[in-house]
Amino acid sequence: MTTQTSDRDSARHNRQVFLYFGPLTLLVYLVLPNGQLLDIATSYMLKNQLHATATQVSTFRLLTGVPVYVAFVFGLARDLWNPLGLRDRGFFLVFAPMTVAVFLWMALSPLSYAGLFAGMLLVMVSSRFVLAAYQGLLALVAQEQLMSGRLSALWNVCNSLPAVGGAFAAGYVAEHVPPRTTFVLVAVLTALIAWLGWWKPRAVFSHAYDQPQARGAGLVGDLKRLVRHRAIYPAVLLMFMFQFGPGLNTPLQFYLSNQLHAPDAIYGYWSGIFAGAFIPVFMLYGYLCRKVSLRKLLWWGTAIMVPQVLPMAFIHSVTTALWLAVPVGMLGAICYAALCDLAMRSCPPGLQGTLMMMVAGVYELAGRGGDLLGARIYNSDPVNGFLYCALVTMAVYALMLPVLLLVPKALLATADGERNPELDAELLAEIGVAPEPAVVPVPAAR
Repeated sequence: MTTQTSDRDSARHNRQVFLYFGPLTLLVYLVLPNGQLLDIATSYMLKNQLHATATQVSTFRLLTGVPVYVAFVFGLARDLWNPLGLRDRGFFLVFAPMTVAVFLWMALSPLSYAGLFAGMLLVMVSSRFVLAAYQGLLALVAQEQLMSGRLSALWNVCNSLPAVGGAFAAGYVAEHVPPRTTFVLVAVLTALIAWLGWWKPRAVFSHAYDQPQARGAGLVGDLKRLVRHRAIYPAVLLMFMFQFGPGLNTPLQFYLSNQLHAPDAIYGYWSGIFAGAFIPVFMLYGYLCRKVSLRKLLWWGTAIMVPQVLPMAFIHSVTTALWLAVPVGMLGAICYAALCDLAMRSCPPGLQGTLMMMVAGVYELAGRGGDLLGARIYNSDPVNGFLYCALVTMAVYALMLPVLLLVPKALLATADGERNPELDAELLAEIGVAPEPAVVPVPAAR
């Protein structure tokens, strides 16, 4: 086989991988209960129809996110359980219809704080199994095919599109669409995930579960390996710090509405522009990750993100706020893509679902906790509350730089697609397989 033919086959294989994960990512993130569409829509149901305060809205978000904070449990279930004998596809076929049923129940029930809380909590639980299967499979393929950087870019571009569309749609939905219609729409979209569960492209699933990266050791053995796998700790901590931003979400929503006198839809528009600004930088990351080591991308991305939120505290008009959403979004994109890349590289063999859901859990916990802290800081000073939120966010981002020193150097040494013999040896040692002995050439007899 010629090099040209090999390159063409590799490109075709990669396209099939992208074609599978692209639509799946769009749907999974569009219907997540903590995604932009539902999160913003339900926050306005609470604010406008149930007359909740800023603290009550942030508390609702914090408490309904409880299943997310223990998301590693759902990831561990993904790594150990094989529903319907179909592995990850089995999770799609079982739990997507279950989520549909809860959304339909919410649509048929009268709107109340208790009903909204119970419904959102239930869909948080059922959707975690779907997300665990999706993220575990994504990380497994990324490790086996040395594609963590490119799949990080694809993952983030595709989950940004629902964030953009959901944010803009949520602003319209908050003003024009009744809650019942909102929940029916999300139920229909969730049903499409179950339909995708029947798809089994060879580029993704061919021998995916037979490789060393997929090998587990049972519940007790896996938990022991997870605790001993030192790469997970900085990956989880960095993601927590990235998302712990008291200057965003509820404080920003009330800052725009109360101090800049913006209509309700503006926060949704701002969030959509903010998320959309990430997309071109994520695409750039998909190119850079094959040219530059992950170490450089992490350091560069974190350094430029430090002042991200601060300019928002000095604006005086809604128009300026919307324009400023673009650079504010772009400043955080390289760092986030690199952290997702790092998370996939850091997964212990056979525990991709567990670590990816652990990262997702701390991401959500940090967001909800930072949001609650931000709401309290914001309420503490009617004039400078948002400025204080922005300064705390800036300090947390600056503290990420020394944490980068804790990441194992071998994990960051290569660009995407490059094999690292040191990591390969560590993988085989972790699953108890002796590496093949090196072949020593024998001198020819004279």
